[in-house]
Amino acid sequence: MKKRFKEKVLQIVSGIPKGGAMTYKQVASEAGRRKAYRAVGNILKNNEDQKIPCHRVIRSDESIGGYNKGKEKKKALLEKEGFL
Repeated sequence: MKKRFKEKVLQIVSGIPKGGAMTYKQVASEAGRRKAYRAVGNILKNNEDQKIPCHRVIRSDESIGGYNKGKEKKKALLEKEGFL
């Protein structure tokens, strides 16, 4: 069950277009577990696949939140893509 949720999360995040973003809660909800937004954060924090744009997932208050390569890198990527 946990593996399926992780796979769903990574699939959803992979589909976020350049210049777009989703919140951790939106990803959790779309993956079928609307209250599992912290789990989404943990999945993304531990993701090593650079093809998955984890930087496009932000907090519900629209702050950028964490990123496994650092918040400054996440901010720079979002700015480069025109989200910020």
